[in-house]
Amino acid sequence: MRKLTHSEIQSKRLSLASIENARKFPLYVLLDNIRSMYNVGSIFRTSDSIMIQKLYLTGYTPTPDKKEVRKTALGATESVEWEYHKDPVELIKKLKSEGIKIVALEITDESINYTDIRPDLFPMCLVVGNEITGVQNQILELSDLAIELPMYGIKHSLNVAVAYGIAVYELRRKWEMKE
Repeated sequence: MRKLTHSEIQSKRLSLASIENARKFPLYVLLDNIRSMYNVGSIFRTSDSIMIQKLYLTGYTPTPDKKEVRKTALGATESVEWEYHKDPVELIKKLKSEGIKIVALEITDESINYTDIRPDLFPMCLVVGNEITGVQNQILELSDLAIELPMYGIKHSLNVAVAYGIAVYELRRKWEMKE
């Protein structure tokens, strides 16, 4: 076994020019009031890796005009389609009217294990909330479902970018099973 060189890896990837025409994973993601520019950049990078449909930045979530977001994203702000919306509630209402299921990544009294998500729920919008307060109650009331990652230690949550990465790779796996 040998590690592939950067050019060998690059030769197997899509180009920035071809990404627009590539088949995307029917997942929209809404980041609501994420504080850390580094978390946002990391989420951009993970979003590129699974080719989500679109990333929505809402509330006071930092946008790619911040150098810290771009630094952590390592170019993914160019390959991931994104939009900024001040009000997440209005955006969620619009997405729901288009038939997109709203799924909150949050621990609630009705949340299910993230591995139990059904592949027939796509297209969906995964809502990821603030690092401290999580997904707003107003958004939870509009959500069709909440998923959570099991926590086995004493802490009740993971870093938001880490939790996002775990959840979206499982969602992608479930979607591919359906295909």
